Amino acid sequence: MQTIAFDKFNLMQDKDCQERIRAARAKLGKKAVLLCHHYQRADVYQHADLTGDSLKLSRLASQTDSEYIVFCGVHFMAEVADIMSAPTQTAILPDLAAGCSMADMANLAKVERCWRELDEVLGKAEALVTPVTYINSAADLKAFCGERGGIVCTSSNAGKIAQWAFAQREKILFFPDQHLGRWTGHNLGIAMDEMLVWDPDLEFGGLTPEQIRKAKILLWKGHCSVHQMFQLSHIKRFREQHPDGIVIAHPECNFDVCANSDYVGSTEHIVKTIKEAPANTRWLVGTELNLVDRLANEVKPEGKIVQFMAPTVCMCSTMQRIDPQHLAWTLENLAEGKVVNPIRVPAHEAALAKLALERMLAVS
Repeated sequence: MQTIAFDKFNLMQDKDCQERIRAARAKLGKKAVLLCHHYQRADVYQHADLTGDSLKLSRLASQTDSEYIVFCGVHFMAEVADIMSAPTQTAILPDLAAGCSMADMANLAKVERCWRELDEVLGKAEALVTPVTYINSAADLKAFCGERGGIVCTSSNAGKIAQWAFAQREKILFFPDQHLGRWTGHNLGIAMDEMLVWDPDLEFGGLTPEQIRKAKILLWKGHCSVHQMFQLSHIKRFREQHPDGIVIAHPECNFDVCANSDYVGSTEHIVKTIKEAPANTRWLVGTELNLVDRLANEVKPEGKIVQFMAPTVCMCSTMQRIDPQHLAWTLENLAEGKVVNPIRVPAHEAALAKLALERMLAVS
């Protein structure tokens, strides 16, 4: 059966796309399930069957029995859906260009080089270092961890995962987000001078052998560009204007922002905390704009005011690539019996990555 070309959808008005999305979904019925991350744009998020943060969506991907899992998120999320779902199921990403700049900051070649250098300094790295990859990473890095007794974490469970990792070995190599790793280590009481940044573009990460031996956590030099927009000055200004206001931030924010917030947690934690808060409270939120806007509208009837932390518009540009046009194109092709943009992780890699993910789910 011939694939319906995307060109005819590219210039289609959003309203027309919404109608075609609904029609295609009705035709597909339970054969397809739509998973949406909290950061997804509103005109796509409205069609979701299941929503959540990365940990929740990982669980849901392993539990759904639909033939097609259409993931409205980014590439690594669709990879997790493919890894965790049954062989008879197909994970689909409506736009293959929907990636993650943070995930791209760590690749297998650089991580393997890091591991060799740790071997050189420490002896056998696998006896001393637990590799921990944030779920915002490619499948081959999850497989790297699976093969070496390592594990995956999310922003929801990073503390529990770090405790598990330290129970295995004395050090952690944490990639690709240094900020989540640093905040997690801080909450476990690890001193700042025992958490050192590993720069993958420098020999031995830019560290001396003595620094590597002393470090408890080696933090990969990576970050989320969205969460780096939030600054301590934004919090100070908010507190001056609203002394009774409450600040909540995502742990991908820099350390000063986290340390000066009243609450720090994952997207699920942010949503839950604000929804369960007393009426007529005011919040400053340091995470992606689509989530903040959606949450603000949901709690407005309770007199709650939810304010985005940065003064400039700041959203996940790659997540934005999943638009009504791509979703309509994907679903119409599925309704016609044609799969477009399937995400398939090679079997050997998927098996090792699944080990790391299952360790995470067991610990969580």
